[in-house]
Amino acid sequence: MFVVTNRIKTKKGFAKMLAPGFTKGGDSLKEFKGFVKTEVAIATDFEDHDEMSVNMYWESLDGFHEWKNSDAFKQAHKRPEPKEGEAPKESPMLGNTLVIAEIVTSTEK
Repeated sequence: MFVVTNRIKTKKGFAKMLAPGFTKGGDSLKEFKGFVKTEVAIATDFEDHDEMSVNMYWESLDGFHEWKNSDAFKQAHKRPEPKEGEAPKESPMLGNTLVIAEIVTSTEK
């Protein structure tokens, strides 16, 4: 099994508002072969930012790469267009790092 973690730095106070967006509407994601689940963890103990860890669990990386290259991925990551006469909104996201790791040992209750 693999965990793909998108570590996203956000402006202070924004991580908790953004987190539900990474798990709602996950029905299309469930259609991809090998998808197991998505979890979002938030760290707020940094002085100048918050950090979300969006963890996606996959049985293999083939399904993840298929999803990452899909129209569903593009739609999920599409920024809303500003309304007519409205300036584009500044993103609360400060940056991100994608980490792909194989789970080699684990324990559960």
